[in-house]
Amino acid sequence: METETYDAIVVGSGISGGWAAKELTEKGLKVLLLERGRNIEHISGYATALTPPWQVPHRGKVTQQQHSDHPVLRRDYVLNEMNLSYWADEKECPYEEKKPFDWFRGYHVGGRSLTWGRQSYRWSDLDFEANAKEGVGTDWPIRYADISSWYDYVETHAGISGSLEGLPQLPDGKFLPPMELNCVEKDVAARIKKHFNDSRRMIIGRVANLTQPLASRVNCQYRNKCWLGCPFGGYFSTQSSTLPPAMKTGNLTLRPFSIVTRVVYDKNTMKARGVEILDAETKQTYEFKSKIVFLCASAFNSTWVLMNSATDLWPEGLGSSSGELGHNVMDHHFRCGASGHVEGYEDKIVFGRRPNGFYIPRFQNLPGGEKRTYTRGFGYQGGASREGWSREIAELGIGAPLKEELREPGQWMIGMTAFGETLPYHDNRISLNRDKRDKWGLPVLAIDCEIRENEKKMRADMMDNGAEMLEAAGVKQVKKTDSGYTFGQGIHEMGCARMGRDPKTSVLNSHNQVWDAKNVFVTDGACMASAACVNPSLTYMALTARAADFAVSELKKGNI
Repeated sequence: METETYDAIVVGSGISGGWAAKELTEKGLKVLLLERGRNIEHISGYATALTPPWQVPHRGKVTQQQHSDHPVLRRDYVLNEMNLSYWADEKECPYEEKKPFDWFRGYHVGGRSLTWGRQSYRWSDLDFEANAKEGVGTDWPIRYADISSWYDYVETHAGISGSLEGLPQLPDGKFLPPMELNCVEKDVAARIKKHFNDSRRMIIGRVANLTQPLASRVNCQYRNKCWLGCPFGGYFSTQSSTLPPAMKTGNLTLRPFSIVTRVVYDKNTMKARGVEILDAETKQTYEFKSKIVFLCASAFNSTWVLMNSATDLWPEGLGSSSGELGHNVMDHHFRCGASGHVEGYEDKIVFGRRPNGFYIPRFQNLPGGEKRTYTRGFGYQGGASREGWSREIAELGIGAPLKEELREPGQWMIGMTAFGETLPYHDNRISLNRDKRDKWGLPVLAIDCEIRENEKKMRADMMDNGAEMLEAAGVKQVKKTDSGYTFGQGIHEMGCARMGRDPKTSVLNSHNQVWDAKNVFVTDGACMASAACVNPSLTYMALTARAADFAVSELKKGNI
């Protein structure tokens, strides 16, 4: 077994891992960044980003063979010929579903920072205080004041475009100029604002797409092909935003094809001395030593590493002394809302392909606002557009009249999908199944999660309120929509190594340190004590930058 020594090891190169690498190297530490999958170079690695669909063998559609080869990916939109290599192969990396769970992963440098939806929202004190006020889960050990300046910091570097709204439940940030609502969205927004006396508001999405050049990155080109990788650097990813400055320091070593199998724990010092990896290509084992370890491999994979570490002392793994490791799994439940037709804009059409939509912030269960029969709430994401050439025209099924009709854009449609908070239920959990192994002989995760009555009540409101707003705005033929939700489909898995105030009820402290090994930090979705209803990635960025600053300070003081 070969051994090398670094100041810090970062496990995982996605949104959190990229930020950890940037912050630690810029503060002078020699850092090893470990990624279990292949490297993808910025610009040159985005194989299909500039490829028109007619030059792709199957025009980007799913073949029967691909459908057969990917039994999990085929459940949703993620299965696509043009970026299939950005998703983990579930046959090589299986998992056990004790209850239905759609786990969509990206095992390569950059991880899901190459494919994320880029919606970027701050939490408010309403979110950080909810657990304590309602007696749910465990109290967050931080409040908005503890993280506000770190939101400022990461927004400024990442480049978040958005509008200033002055909403207490959705704090404003350091934004680039906002993208623009289209003509239909503006009119619908105005009518909703008036009808509901500004208690409900439709705004442009706050999104990690540049509306102005930033550093070496070019502003968004309105191609709406972000999911293929952006050679312009128009949206935030590890490749475009955090890896370049980390590399520039000369302090970073990037090692792809490195599956971290465990944190190596020293029971005498009660600290980690590094990590053990399995080379994904050669299957050789290596140990790397470091003073601190940042686990940023995504919520489930970071938890997997902890569960497989120090099992001689804690049978359930490092960080399990509280009994909470692997528990309290959360996601955002969605795929329901409302849609309808909009009349009166037949002479208008959208120019460009805006990679963003509108957002309707949470308006339920706010102080002094609308109270519901469930706790917490939801927000909507959506958009308005004209139907394209693929629309169905029942009375014109074939021939020249059909072709003639499809030369013109169809009618205007508007739709919205709600994203709702899932509570941190203790028995929503993941665990190691050591009887089932992956391609490399490693135990797989067993996932046992489901939504409960609170979320089901919320889903009825998601549809009713969506239809209510569209009808109030004069939208025609309004329909409530529910495409069905399977846990995991939100791709926002969170909570299985939660932060807290007490080592008896949480895995991590207020600085994302593992209570049982204070030189081990977890800053991805695993650390979340609750889910809020907004997309979580901006909060991961802020927590990671904050934890890295603390870790370096403590290292210099000799405390870790």
